[in-house]
Amino acid sequence: MELVQNFPFMSIILSLFSGPLCSILNGKWAKRVNTAVIILVGAMSAAVLVFVLDTGEPFIYRMGHFPAPWGNEIRVGVLEAFMAGFFCVIMLLCMMGGSREREQHIEESKQNLYYVMGNLLLCSLLALIYTNDLFTAYVFVEINTISACGLIMIRQTGRTIEAATRYMIMSLLGSGLLLLGICHLYAVTGHLLMSNIAQQVQVLSATYQYHTTLMVALGLMSVGLAIKSALYPFHAWLPDAYGYSTLSSSAILSSLVSKGYIFLLLKIFYRVMGFQVVTESRVVNVLFVFGILGMMMGSVNAIRTEDLKRMISYSSVAQIGYIYMGLGLATEAGSVASIYHVLSHAATKSLLFVAAAGLTDASRGNHFKDITGAGYRNKLAGVAFTVGSLSMVGMPGFSGFISKLFFAQAAVGHGVKMLPTFIALAISTVLNAIYFMKTVIRIYTPVPKSEGRAISIQEQPSKSTALLLFVLLNLILGLNSEPVIRLIQSGLKMFD
Repeated sequence: MELVQNFPFMSIILSLFSGPLCSILNGKWAKRVNTAVIILVGAMSAAVLVFVLDTGEPFIYRMGHFPAPWGNEIRVGVLEAFMAGFFCVIMLLCMMGGSREREQHIEESKQNLYYVMGNLLLCSLLALIYTNDLFTAYVFVEINTISACGLIMIRQTGRTIEAATRYMIMSLLGSGLLLLGICHLYAVTGHLLMSNIAQQVQVLSATYQYHTTLMVALGLMSVGLAIKSALYPFHAWLPDAYGYSTLSSSAILSSLVSKGYIFLLLKIFYRVMGFQVVTESRVVNVLFVFGILGMMMGSVNAIRTEDLKRMISYSSVAQIGYIYMGLGLATEAGSVASIYHVLSHAATKSLLFVAAAGLTDASRGNHFKDITGAGYRNKLAGVAFTVGSLSMVGMPGFSGFISKLFFAQAAVGHGVKMLPTFIALAISTVLNAIYFMKTVIRIYTPVPKSEGRAISIQEQPSKSTALLLFVLLNLILGLNSEPVIRLIQSGLKMFD
């Protein structure tokens, strides 16, 4: 076995054990450990990606070298390695962008606990990406939930505690449904490893045995993960969780946490149930309908709100709808578009949250009336927010345009779903333009001298660097999307 094949397991273990280490360090050292772990895990993920691309085949790492059911497995292909590395890049930039806010909003004695939760969150995301065991995935789903709740409520205001409680209640409901689905699968297949379950599901599907049980299991797991990833109408917890958390928490929650659950659902569709079984079950039709509803209602709620962070939060509901609409098309092209939108949304929504924080730093609050002219007072934040807004609207040259283009191409020739997809994309784009362009116009509306806002802005090199790198990442995804699409397509083929 090559040394690089140990890196996925080492990444998970490194992230897991760095959490307890941060608990005994002070805030500054915990921050350094967290940064070092993210960079090291990202580098190892890049090495794994190069290795898998070179061999052209996925590989399986057996922990302790014991076969199932005594051992546990990690399965690594192109898509897993790429997603792990990409998530590390986003998390690092989110941490950089929210550095000063964490120091301001979190008690000094509790700042190390923030990095404990951050490291555990990274560990759980890596495990969801790499694991080949369905029950292990469930365990790390719970670790992910606990970590996310900690990131929300560590600020300890009344609203963050309420937001964390609502998030916990909805997440527990989703986790319970996911566990019930796994139990149903185990009852009829006798396996927990994804590859073993897939073989047994093919046999049962061909002979039409336990058909109802398989469909119930698929439905439970799909609904459970849809709740956890805030698919409409299960999104009620999201605006408060994103809107009242610290900056880095909002950016991480919106760009990574929900995407980890979606990636797990994708693995269940392709590597556990088999996409043909999923398509025949009609579960994808339900996801398609609720995805379109999410695209519309998330944008409508974003238009109605007068708070900048909550507007961006409601926009996330709409973007989650895009992803589920793509999965609901039940084609490889739809899945590729959805995965690309996961990347696009992760990069763009983090950019918007960090830029919005820069704009409110130059204003007296988050309300729209407060940010009038903020683009002049904080020029970099204004430009970055404009870039993120144009991407969300779907302006050519930015990553959001590529996402919408691929969703439209995936729907061509789809018969029943083609027209609803085109209509939903058109209406959603118009709605996106209404609230994002309205905000851009507001931040570049000059303030009369009599109402001037003389606000001093403290230099924040880490936030400025994060904004520039987020803008660069968005442009790379928008102007050089072909290599990324090829990676996604190669990764989906390795899922089989």
